[in-house]
Formats: sequence, C-alpha cells, structure tokens
Amino acid sequence: MHFVAVLNKNGGTFRTTDMAAFRQEAIAVFARHGHTIDCRVVAGGEVTEALEVAADEEGVDVLLAGGGDGTISTAAEVAFRTGKPLAVLPAGTMNLFARTLGIPLALSDALETLASGQFGRADIATANGRPFVHQFGVGVHARLVRIRDGLTYHSRIGKMLASVRAVGATILRPPRFVAEVQTSHGLEKWEASGIEISNNPVGDWHIPYADTHDRGVLGVYVAKPMSEWALAKLMVAVLFGHWRTHPDVSEQEVREVVLTFPRRKRSAQAVIDGELIPLEPRVELKIHPAALTVVVPVGSLERSGALVDGGLPQ
Repeated sequence: MHFVAVLNKNGGTFRTTDMAAFRQEAIAVFARHGHTIDCRVVAGGEVTEALEVAADEEGVDVLLAGGGDGTISTAAEVAFRTGKPLAVLPAGTMNLFARTLGIPLALSDALETLASGQFGRADIATANGRPFVHQFGVGVHARLVRIRDGLTYHSRIGKMLASVRAVGATILRPPRFVAEVQTSHGLEKWEASGIEISNNPVGDWHIPYADTHDRGVLGVYVAKPMSEWALAKLMVAVLFGHWRTHPDVSEQEVREVVLTFPRRKRSAQAVIDGELIPLEPRVELKIHPAALTVVVPVGSLERSGALVDGGLPQ
C-alpha cells in the first residue's frame, strides 16, 4: 500500500527531531513491511492544506498524520470527509487519540506498529457538523486553553509549564454558566463550571482520554458550580485519573446531545480537540459510530468487532 505522511515539524517531538533521518527511517520501515511511504514535512500553518492535497491525490491508500493532538484532529476531519483511511503518528504532548487507538508513543515503535497494522473502524463525533476525535468543552477547559494560549512558550516543557500557570489562574476565578441540555433523557437546565462531551467515554486512572474508540456513545461530564478550593481538588483528581469520585461531577452516556446557552456572552468560547472556537448559542453534538477507518495494532480488534480486515494489503 502507498502511504502519504504529513509531518508537522513544529509539533512536539518533531521540533527536535532530525526530520531527514526520520524520513529515511520511515521509508525503510514501511518498505520492510511491503509498503511505500511519501513523507512531507511541513510547518504547522501548512498542515491542513497538505493533508487535503494528499487525500485528493490518486494512488494514495492511507493518509498518515504526524504531530500533536491538533494535527491529528485536523487529519481525522479530512479523513472523515474524504473517506480516506487514517494512520496516527504521535509526536505531541498528550497524544490522546493515539493512546485510544493503542499506538506506541515512541516514534520508532509507532512506525513499526503502523507499517504492520490492520484497518479498523473508529467512532468520530461532531459539534454542529465539525468533527472531533477527543473532546468538546465549555467553561473550565475553554478558560484553561485561552489563558495558556496567551502565554509564551517555545518547547514541549514550556507548554506544560504554561498549562500549570493556566490551571492556577483558572482556579482563582472559576467560571459559572447556565446551559439547557436536551438528550434522550429529556430537557434539563444545568448550572455548571464546566461541561465536557467526549468521543466515547473517557477511562479511569489516567489523563482523560477514551479507552476504546468504538463504543458508539458520547460521554457527557458536568462539573457543578465550584469554589476555588473545590476546583483545585478537581484539577488534582483529573491529574491522577480519579475525578469521577469528585462529588460535584456527574456523567452520562448518550448518542447525541443539544446544548443551548441562554445567557451566552458574544465573546464566549468553547474548545474542540484543544482548539478555541467561538461558542455558538446552540450546539448539536452527535456520535458517528464506525465512521472513520484507522490503522491500529495487529490483534487489537479481534474481540471488539471493529476489524475491517486482518492486515494491510501489500
């Protein structure tokens, strides 16, 4: 099979990687498994165009995206829209979707896994038609990202330190808002400090990401209005993966949910897969089961029923 890899040289691990040497390694690994790969190293601002060009080219069997969660989310959107299979190469800070798919985080190991992998089906979610593979959030999460993005950092460590500073600033001024929520359980009115909608329910005892990519449901998580101290305790619980025990957090699983914000400020923002977007007064969120074809490790899907075939054809 022929892969085209779009590699974001400004993303995470790739900032300090010898990209010429990495390209040669990728070519050798994929050749050993009977495939060809064309590696295209681009700057962050060129990722979307490069992915769209690659997806439209004849003879491209798999679109491979290398970078952080933003790069992977963009690639998933292109793959979902074009029907092109997607391979995920984790080179960011969190690598959330790669963790869900079971892709190793070490780049050399990830190359081997993808070159020897198999096709599977993954769910993808949409917010007012915009695809996301991880999470849509309002309130606490959006404020964290907004504060962090306003800080200056030039490395992966710098980004992590900026995130710590953003957590501290958010705790000092916990958000509070009202949302009207329509699910299959009926219409409810929520006062909250944060609402998160995830593509498949997130797992326990680790940083928040889904343990599976094919359950076909959204996870809906609501944090009630909180004091500074309660929010600080929740942040610690999120860090250590036991936030579900927090008394002010509720959760449910649904196929779709509609959020409306009757007191929304015009400047209000949401966050979708780590990117800030304007918060619309009405947001319709849906899960699209098995709508994305992805490359996953061999043997990871036999029990889940999401297997497309036994391996990548050579």
